[in-house]
Amino acid sequence: MNEINPIIIELLRKRGITDEADIQEYLSEKPQKTYNPFLLADMEAGVDLILSKIKDGEQICIYGDYDADGITAVSLLYQVLSELTEKLSYYIPSRFDEGYGLNTDAIQTIKKSGAGLIITVDCGSVSYEEVEYAKDIGIEMIVTDHHSITNRRADCILINPKRPDCPYPFKHLAGVGVAFKLAQALQQKSGLPKSVLTRVLDLVALGTIGDVVPLTNENRTMVKFGIRVVQSAMRPGLKRLLQCISLAPEKVSSENIAFAVVPHLNAAGRMKNAGVAAELLLSQNQEEIEQCVQTLIDSNRTRKTVQEQTYRQCIEVLENERRKKVDTLKDADKSAENAILLYLPSAHEGITGIVAGKIREKYGRPTLIVTPSGESDTILKGTGRSVEKVNLYELLKNCEDLFLKFGGHAGACGFLMEKENLPVLRQRIEGKLTEMFEEDKTLFDLEQHIDMELSLSMITEEFAELIGLLEPFGSENPKPLFRVANTKASFVSRMGTEQQHARFTAEDGSGRIQCVLFHKAAEYMDLLLSGRRFNAVGTVEMQYWNGNRRIQMILSNIEK
Repeated sequence: MNEINPIIIELLRKRGITDEADIQEYLSEKPQKTYNPFLLADMEAGVDLILSKIKDGEQICIYGDYDADGITAVSLLYQVLSELTEKLSYYIPSRFDEGYGLNTDAIQTIKKSGAGLIITVDCGSVSYEEVEYAKDIGIEMIVTDHHSITNRRADCILINPKRPDCPYPFKHLAGVGVAFKLAQALQQKSGLPKSVLTRVLDLVALGTIGDVVPLTNENRTMVKFGIRVVQSAMRPGLKRLLQCISLAPEKVSSENIAFAVVPHLNAAGRMKNAGVAAELLLSQNQEEIEQCVQTLIDSNRTRKTVQEQTYRQCIEVLENERRKKVDTLKDADKSAENAILLYLPSAHEGITGIVAGKIREKYGRPTLIVTPSGESDTILKGTGRSVEKVNLYELLKNCEDLFLKFGGHAGACGFLMEKENLPVLRQRIEGKLTEMFEEDKTLFDLEQHIDMELSLSMITEEFAELIGLLEPFGSENPKPLFRVANTKASFVSRMGTEQQHARFTAEDGSGRIQCVLFHKAAEYMDLLLSGRRFNAVGTVEMQYWNGNRRIQMILSNIEK
């Protein structure tokens, strides 16, 4: 197989990549897996309408969501269309005042600005009433989106690979990916140079990684090339943001993007105004860029503080409740909840989704957090995160009659509901999960998909570089997880502002390696200091600092 290391062959096999051509494509520096944009239903009609509006000199408005996917999609389409027209604007709704998706007040505002066409990105597939309103007041609509269409679809040009009648061969594009396919089609029909597309691939990488869609197939191709554009630091605003958060552009990886860049982009919409992030990505003005970067950094810092406060509040509430029942949820009998549903009247709604995810990780249960929506305490806004074996979208779809608005996917959902329905929602979710647990007693078990058993002598610099061939890592292509059996710890120390992390050297008789254990120092400190043997489970990475490098394991678990 062209002298590919057998370890890489085995890791790819576990990801379902077995055909020689697929393996070569997966490891290629220049992957070719991509599809004709005109295979997307309505693409031809959408491109023709956009070009006719540009020819007629009409104003076009791009309307997108307030998360990283929506922000990058808005920025991408704005940048590409700017090559064809100056009569262009964009609109990103407020998370707090308007909520997700299209709304009629925004459409009215856009109409007053003089726009004759709205192009949505990352939203709009089921916004039937809003699209009808736009048509009634004389605005034409093109919806580009990637969300599932389970309700009445918008009656307009609708470019979405998840349309049941869409022949596009890859269904898992992010919103920014669909926007890029529209840009590709526009480039082909208008005769723009291909360099226009190359320059926006960095935005495709940011949004695709940020929306946690599968990093397989065409997404993998676009992200692999897109990361190179990020590394080339062609975009002034992104380059400055990377500098200010101490990331060297040439070292940026999918992991850096997911855990450092995307949170800063998202922080704008979570804490203030998502438009700041779009402004940063589009601006060429250094003074404007400095202001935007500072706003994002300040917003992210505030987000972290508020998030930690809310998380602690949740833990306190939950532990007080659980003391009355059992010591911990994982030791609970059937009287304990199968889901966690928290009503937090004072929580900042911009961070409830992240907190729900952290609670889910701690207790291993689907978690929903609801807060008052706007100024009314009779309407609640909810967000949820789920565990691997519970499809949250299907679970809540059974309760859709309780919601004023509802959407999401298997791992995360959002909804709007009347407060009086909250007890009914809790009862129904508990009932359904009880049924599911009766059928599958492993429903809430944490599954570790360990790729390979290793001895420490196998983990060399060459081995770490081989693992890098599988990048970019992300959804459905996670970092390989390894188990090293029968290790013991030495040189143990604690890290973090609250000493919550641990660093130590692991030894198994064949070799040794530096290990880092995040958030679980208190739980495992006695074991680490005792000299007793354990199995270390984690990922392998190369750490760079001050021009030096070393291999380390980031542990996800310690098996006693």
